Amino acid sequence: MRALSCPPNRAIRRADVHIQVNHEPERALDDVDYLILGGGTAGCILANRLTESGAHRVVLVEAGGEPRSPYIHIPAGFGNLLRSPKHNWAYWSEPHPDTDGREIPIPSGKGLGGSGLINGMVYVRGQAADYDAWEAGGAAGWGWKDIEPWFRRIEDYAQGGEGRGRGGPFHLTQVRERFPVADAFLRAAQEDGGALNPDYNLDQPGYGYYQVNQYRGRRWSPYEGWLKTARRRPNLTVMTHSHALGLTFDGDRCTGARVRRDGFDRHIRVRREVILAAGAIRSPQLLELSGIGRPDVLGAIGVPVRRELPDVGEHYTDHYALRVNWRLHDVKSLNESTRGWRLAAAVARYLVRRDGILTLGPALCHGFVSTDTSEDRPDVQFLFMHASYENAAKRVLDKLPGMTVGIIQQRPRSRGSIHAASADPLRPPTIQPRFLSDPDDRRRVVAAIRIARRLAGRPSLAGMVEREMNPGPAADTDDALLGWARATGQTLYHPCGTCRMGTGEGSVVDLRLRVHGIEGLRVADASVMPSITSGNIHGPVIVVAERAAEMILADA
Repeated sequence: MRALSCPPNRAIRRADVHIQVNHEPERALDDVDYLILGGGTAGCILANRLTESGAHRVVLVEAGGEPRSPYIHIPAGFGNLLRSPKHNWAYWSEPHPDTDGREIPIPSGKGLGGSGLINGMVYVRGQAADYDAWEAGGAAGWGWKDIEPWFRRIEDYAQGGEGRGRGGPFHLTQVRERFPVADAFLRAAQEDGGALNPDYNLDQPGYGYYQVNQYRGRRWSPYEGWLKTARRRPNLTVMTHSHALGLTFDGDRCTGARVRRDGFDRHIRVRREVILAAGAIRSPQLLELSGIGRPDVLGAIGVPVRRELPDVGEHYTDHYALRVNWRLHDVKSLNESTRGWRLAAAVARYLVRRDGILTLGPALCHGFVSTDTSEDRPDVQFLFMHASYENAAKRVLDKLPGMTVGIIQQRPRSRGSIHAASADPLRPPTIQPRFLSDPDDRRRVVAAIRIARRLAGRPSLAGMVEREMNPGPAADTDDALLGWARATGQTLYHPCGTCRMGTGEGSVVDLRLRVHGIEGLRVADASVMPSITSGNIHGPVIVVAERAAEMILADA
């Protein structure tokens, strides 16, 4: 069992696009109402909602394949999927001095279900202040009072409670398994002055067990919750292994897209709208390949300017993840349970009971804390796991007991970019995150490392800790801690903001997610978020897609 990882094989750095025959019956594609480009989380939801009435003909185009791997349903299998070129586009960032000139792996889900099939399943709504900041910045109608009912609408939260949804399409539950080291972590948090929080999705500060999108011990994804139902409808056509090459236009109106399938290019024409749901990496690339973006970027790749929108591909934001870990003694951790007969026993238990360590993702316990006592909202998220790595680059677990506190700064100020590197649509875009380029980000991550260390020194954990492995006791100054953060951090693969919504300069889409200056074209995925939310962004992306579907149908 392995945690968050990317394939070490650099041969798949250039996106693995395998065009093959889709054995679904062929249908004419010249009478389409809505064309959805991208079959990930947002695409699954849009396909369901736009076909519900039966009144609209919808085509969903996805470059990857069907979600057939058995690892998809086993929560602990996410590491295997992240190493698979069938399920992960496996992008890489450009080197940057603020992260020691490293090329950092940027995972991105491939195939129907997208990143919703390979992520860690952690469900976080974010903070009310995140959405109020969207509204204060000009995104009227996207404040917390507008967003919160949508979270309740999508949720089916097993533990229930006032303010949480029941009966929605997205099954959620609190992590069920309990382990002595995790319980000790929570006691140490209380000894450090922290409070236990039974539901961080109602009010974030504090510590407790994570909530995950699982149902009866299996991953529950947007594919299961939305697209599986929609595929039974005759007004939906799903095209897999079909790569969008570019959008087509009649003047300022988007009329469809060119798509490569079975080795042939075809034009899919639409009567109403094209919706980009390809994610924060591929949606801006597709706009630029179609002549929408910054003139200098378009000129560099030889694409004529159709619509000048300088912010396409800009404002890229992501969560930069650090992992502080310790060697333990006289206590069992996950490390020893994933080898030999113990792993075989765990597999047998899962097959019979659907519980045990195979239901685990990358984190057991959460901590939402503030590194600045003058602020009244958490700025750091902890992801605790009773495991550590023998090879951190490949995420191979240790043979000896260990524990890890993952750290993300929730609202980084560092901004990067994603731009098409070529007019070739099969060539990956250039990704420049610029992690830790803002001084405030550097200050907060160092403070967060010190808090994690302090927790490990509290009585409930101190007796279990043999030594700190990373960053290690030699890193005892702020400069040394920052140097370790620069040299070892990875993305938590929450890219967003590259087609951000707004009403004027600095935005790409309007408040109904329509591309400025282009009729019949919307973007509805993580790229439209004006700023990153405080925590894992999968839940917010689902809400963006649900609201987009409602707007599209209302505007029809």
